[in-house]
Amino acid sequence: MQMITDTSTLAAFCDSLAGESFVTVDTEFMREKTYWPKLCLVQLGGSEEARCVDVLASGIDLTPLFDLLANPDVLKVFHAARQDVEIFVKLTGQTPQPMFDTQVAAMVCGFGESVGYETLVNNICRKTLDKGSRFTDWSKRPLTERQVTYALGDVTYLREIYSYLSDKLEANNRASWLDEEMTTLTSVDTYIIDPQVVWKRLKARTKSSKVLAVLRGVAAWRENEAQRKDMPRNRVIRDDAIIDIAHQCPKDAEALERVRGLNRSIANGRYGKEILEAIHAALALDPSEYPKPPAKKDLPKGLGPVVDLLKVLLKYKSERFDVAQKLIANAQDLEQLAAYGEEADIACMKGWRRELFGDDGLKLKAGGLALAVKGKNIKVIDLEE
Repeated sequence: MQMITDTSTLAAFCDSLAGESFVTVDTEFMREKTYWPKLCLVQLGGSEEARCVDVLASGIDLTPLFDLLANPDVLKVFHAARQDVEIFVKLTGQTPQPMFDTQVAAMVCGFGESVGYETLVNNICRKTLDKGSRFTDWSKRPLTERQVTYALGDVTYLREIYSYLSDKLEANNRASWLDEEMTTLTSVDTYIIDPQVVWKRLKARTKSSKVLAVLRGVAAWRENEAQRKDMPRNRVIRDDAIIDIAHQCPKDAEALERVRGLNRSIANGRYGKEILEAIHAALALDPSEYPKPPAKKDLPKGLGPVVDLLKVLLKYKSERFDVAQKLIANAQDLEQLAAYGEEADIACMKGWRRELFGDDGLKLKAGGLALAVKGKNIKVIDLEE
């Protein structure tokens, strides 16, 4: 029986997995109509057996599962773990520990940027996934045999993928690189959403602190309302409506009604009243309490060619050391490196990224490194030597 529907069977299976060095974990959930993901299924895989846990089964107690996820002696292996971990943080208040994310590991090992599970199954396991159940309603019961088989595939192939990537990391002496990347994923703070900072995700395109204060206040109201009602943010009010409200600062329901995306019933109802209260509270703040527009330093003129050279060096390093470019640095990082050098507060000037790319980027900028073309290849010449 591949499906676990009662607490005693779950406890027995989790006890058997507690002796493993690692277990593979995946979840199936629904989120289209809710703020919080609705967990429907958990898949667990050990070295010999994989099972699905029906978390919607009547009377099932998930404590044995949570104990296994918290067991410090068992490594939990996920692929693209962030959404799965978010679910467990909501249910338990903590992240699974310790943890290994095969998507991140694959980027460190040169499989490209944000590599998908299907790609790893194809390239490492030499198998093809059945994608027929990818867009299914996991909340409906009973699940079909095809659905269960599909779900189990997300943890059975993961065992081989983990073993391959783990061995490659050790062979390349990059296990510590992955440890740096996992720090964010294993921090509970990564999954706690503060309503007072969600405004930063909205593109208001303004330098006005007053507009940003209103944006922050209304966005925080929407976030709290979405959490309270467990519904998607845009089903409360849409992003563009919040941005318009921030720019227009309506003072009454009549003015609020003219905001794009709102209507009379919203403007004159509870939402309208609470939005106007959020606007009033924001405007009542002392200007010193307004959020400041993101500081953006003007980059020096003529910087383009330097950035272009850094892009070439980055691509060279990425290909030579078989690491995804995006994991090392992005375009904004290269601009900052070109403009401010050692003083740039960017990821590629820290840890393994600096060792791999950042130090040579500084040398290139300072004239201590040259790039040349030899045949079809780039050659890096250390002028200081």
